[in-house]
Amino acid sequence: MSTPLNIPCPHCGALNRVPAERVGEQPSCGRCKQVLFDGHPVELTAANFETIAGRGDLPVLVDFWAPWCGPCVGFAPVFVQAASKLEPRLRLAKLDTEAQPQLAQRFNIRSIPTLIMFRHGREIARQSGALNAAQLQQFVDGALAQG
Repeated sequence: MSTPLNIPCPHCGALNRVPAERVGEQPSCGRCKQVLFDGHPVELTAANFETIAGRGDLPVLVDFWAPWCGPCVGFAPVFVQAASKLEPRLRLAKLDTEAQPQLAQRFNIRSIPTLIMFRHGREIARQSGALNAAQLQQFVDGALAQG
């Protein structure tokens, strides 16, 4: 039996201990009973950022974007599709820089879209600009290899 992984619930924020070999079996939250991975990126705010990106054992890939940004809107379907393929290997999340300017400033976001991979709340990789599915997979693989 492997070491359990701490996985924050994207719905209620509770930290769930899930055996690593069972992560792919649609685990649900012990508190709110909702699934921990639903194949969609989690919407991040100032209220849940630390919980989702900082407390869990899984890497978290955050798309910093804005609704007025054409490349961001064009990249959104690629990112959503990646969530269904990459979870539960990692968590995908989106952060609207227009609605959360303090977080955009904290991470020195100068252009959007910008992707940042976090592990235990620490930035391990960054990529600016919209990517296609193959480029996104390449970025994820490289980030996971180094972090």
